[in-house]
Amino acid sequence: MKTDTPPLQTEHADVNASLRTFLAFDYGLKRTGVAVGNRLTRGAQPQPTIAAEGDARFVKINKIIQEWQPDALVIGVPFHPDGAEHDNTLRARKFGRQLHGRFNLPVFEVDERYSTTEALAHGVKDADAAAACIILEQFLRSIP
Repeated sequence: MKTDTPPLQTEHADVNASLRTFLAFDYGLKRTGVAVGNRLTRGAQPQPTIAAEGDARFVKINKIIQEWQPDALVIGVPFHPDGAEHDNTLRARKFGRQLHGRFNLPVFEVDERYSTTEALAHGVKDADAAAACIILEQFLRSIP
């Protein structure tokens, strides 16, 4: 799928209507939560968390992309409570650029402050996958 989409998009109001299925990632240094969802239901389902780093992480992501055939990807980008960026903000954005470069899919950013805290408050077994669901549902609510 060839696209002229810039690597990372923060504005969601003009998301192309042809983009229907999305994979979301809650990036972490050691683990990456994953969720799949679609525009019709505006819901997300957790997928197994990826416990891998570097190229091994991307091998696993490739398998998930092959399975679900998403139209676009969504990444959670963390910020300090006051909105300031920090090291993990930069890491998450780099991860988004890598996803775009490797898989040539549009990548959308979502402010993911407190997603893991919210997931843990619900007592979930896999907080990373649950945080990815929260990120994806937040994105899906933001698009027309």
